[in-house]
This record gives sequence, structure tokens and C-alpha cells, in this order.
Amino acid sequence: MKITVIGTGYVGLVSGTCLADVGNDVLCLDVDAEKIRILKEGGIPIFEPGLDAMVKANVDAGRLRFTTDVEEAVAHGLLQFIAVGTPPDEDGSADLQYVVAAARNVGRFMTGYKVVVDKSTVPVGTADKVQAALAEELAARGESIDYSVVSNPEFLKEGAALADFMKPDRIVVGTEDPRAIDVMRELYAPFQRNHERLLVMDVRSAELTKYAANAMLATRISFMNELANLSERLGADIELVRKGIGSDPRIGFDFLYPGAGYGGSCFPKDVQALIRTAHAAGHDLKVLQAVEDANDAQKSVLTQKIVKRLGEDLSGKTIALWGLAFKPNTDDMREAPSRVLIADLLARGARVRAYDPVASHEAQRIFAGETRIDFVDKPMLAVQGADVLAIVTEWKEFRAPDFPAIKALLKTPAIFDGRNLYDPAVPRRAGLEYFAIGRL
Repeated sequence: MKITVIGTGYVGLVSGTCLADVGNDVLCLDVDAEKIRILKEGGIPIFEPGLDAMVKANVDAGRLRFTTDVEEAVAHGLLQFIAVGTPPDEDGSADLQYVVAAARNVGRFMTGYKVVVDKSTVPVGTADKVQAALAEELAARGESIDYSVVSNPEFLKEGAALADFMKPDRIVVGTEDPRAIDVMRELYAPFQRNHERLLVMDVRSAELTKYAANAMLATRISFMNELANLSERLGADIELVRKGIGSDPRIGFDFLYPGAGYGGSCFPKDVQALIRTAHAAGHDLKVLQAVEDANDAQKSVLTQKIVKRLGEDLSGKTIALWGLAFKPNTDDMREAPSRVLIADLLARGARVRAYDPVASHEAQRIFAGETRIDFVDKPMLAVQGADVLAIVTEWKEFRAPDFPAIKALLKTPAIFDGRNLYDPAVPRRAGLEYFAIGRL
């Protein structure tokens, strides 16, 4: 099938590459000429494990191409995937200007039937706006051309996006147009040979499903963080509580890990957008407002623990930081807990010496001009001569460190673990003070 993907950000590039990998002819469009130049020269503008090799293989095979030519892109694909950004507006609602602009471009240049697919995470009612934009552009041209608008939300986890796309647990398709349903079934047939995963529903239900899924997962995280904070006050161990409730099949173990708060491009933005969507509809989502408030507070928990141990004034102190990305296997620092921790530490006069396997370059961009942050290329270099160590991202290489060596390098032998990576007894046997989230 001939497919156009509008937008070569995280969702667009992963989706386009995976669709090409099963044999489709995919053309990716972006108005960012620099990004397209990088892609044409064999580079990857985002970090996702395995994506560089898959892009190269499909480019070499002639199934995947990149362009800045809007007219060429619209002419190419029967399917026009809109995968542009929907950043939060000032009030937290999703900014749809790029989605609507993409739809207008399709309407401006289409000459035959198109299936226009909303792949971006968009609020309920976006398909109506896309439909209106297409209709207006066609009317302005005096043309009457058939098209279908479909909601097909993505469910990709950063760090595991290729596996999520190639082996999806569900494929949500929102449309009541039989012609579009047939096209989408043909498109996704290679991804569900084992069993049927395609869920067809009305477009508004499909739009809400994406937000509801992320909001549910964010709720589980904030709930566990609240329980972890309570555990500390009551003298309970949240790890034992986690095992106790996770053993219930109605609850399960997924997303029950307490920590320093969630971040990234999805959960914070989508929770806020759903709250704003509900407010616009005259309904308050009290649980989700609490989820957001709890997460905002949780990002300062490590600061509170460090201050309790070292004092409010951290002038002259150096804090070693392991992990900058909001989660492992990505360089994404959007809404990352590390950003709040760093800001808190700097505000109290501390210096920060940070290590992350892939996100240091992004952190350097974010904190450009800040002279009190040093970025190092090995975790033990961050620890050397620091006062204490704080762990913010659960990279695999942090799971089994040399605790005696850490103790020897730190001025104050203390670890503040924002991801509960260790059995508390292990670092303590090495003579380290160990402060985790909700652990005894």
C-alpha cells in the first residue's frame, strides 16, 4: 500500500518505518528541512533502540523515503497519516494547529480518494475539525472528492516502540465508514496474523480511548506513590505492599512501581488535556486532578530526602545524579523528574554532576549556560568526590553497582534512590545510608 506519514517525530518516524518494514511504500513528510536532511543522510533525529537499523534497511530497500514537498506527499499515499505534534496549550489543552494545518494541506492538493488518519494523540472532537478543514479546502477549490477521516491512536512506549508497533496488543480504529474500515483492515493485516487485534469503534470513542489508557496508567503510578509516602510514615515497606496487591489478578503488577514521579511526552500532557476536555464539556475529573497534583508533588520527594539529611542550605555540596531521561531507553527529558530535582538543588546552592547513557546532550541543551552542572561519561565519575548520590532513572547499568566503591568515593556515604532499584540491605551492608521511596 502507498502510505504518507505527515510528521517525522517520534510517532511518525516509528510508524512510517514499521509500516515500510512489512512491505508498504512509505513517504514521510516534514516541514522541518533540517530533520529531513538528517534522515536523508542516514541520521536519526530521535533515540529509540533499533530504529536506526530499521530505517536504514527500509531506505536501502526503497520502501521508505523522506520529503519536504507537501504536494508530492499528498499525491503519494492513499493513506495520509497525520502524526504531527500536539503540544499543550497555555491552559493545558492540546494545541491542534499542526493537525489542522496538515489536514488543510491534504485538502489543498488531493486529487482522488484519501483515508486521512489521525495518528497523533488528539482530544475528542479532533476528527470533526479535520473533516471541516478538508471540506473547506475542497470547497475553496470547487472540488468534490471523496475522503474518509479515521482515528487510529498510537500506543507506543518509548524504549519499546518497535515491538509495540510490530506486535500490538490492540489496534484501535475509529470510523463508521465501511470503505475506510476495509482499507485499515488491509493495512494492519500483517500485524495481526496470530489473532484479531483490530477494534473498530466510532471515532469519538477511539479518540477518548487513547487518553483514557494513559490516564489510567498515570493514576496507578500516582496511587502507588501516595501509598509509598504513607508507608514511610506508618513503618511499612511499599515493596511488600506492591507484591501483596499485585498478586490480585484484578490488579496485576504492571505500573505499580513507586518512584520520583512520571514524566515524558505522554502522561503529563494527556492527563492535562483530558482534564481540560472534561472541563470544556462541563464535567470535572476530580480523580485525574488529584493524579496530576500528586505527581507534581512527587517530583520533589528526592529533594526533601536530601535536604532532611544534608540541611536546607546545600551551598558547597555536590550531588551526583544517575539518570536524566524520564525513563530508560530514551533521551526524552520532557517533564522528567530529574529537571525538578536539578532545579531544586541549584536553588539551594548545590552543584550537580550528572551521568546518563544517552540523555546528556539533551540535558546540556536544556540547561545551557548553567555553570553549576557538570556532565560526565561514566557513572563512577559522577560519584567521585560528590557528597551524595541520587538515582532518578532506572537504567539497567545502575542495577548492580559496586557499593563499596561508591562508599569510598562519596563524602557522605548516602544513596537517595528515586526508583527503588536495590534491596535496602545490600547497600547498607556496604556501609551506605540508603534512602528509597516507601522502603524500610
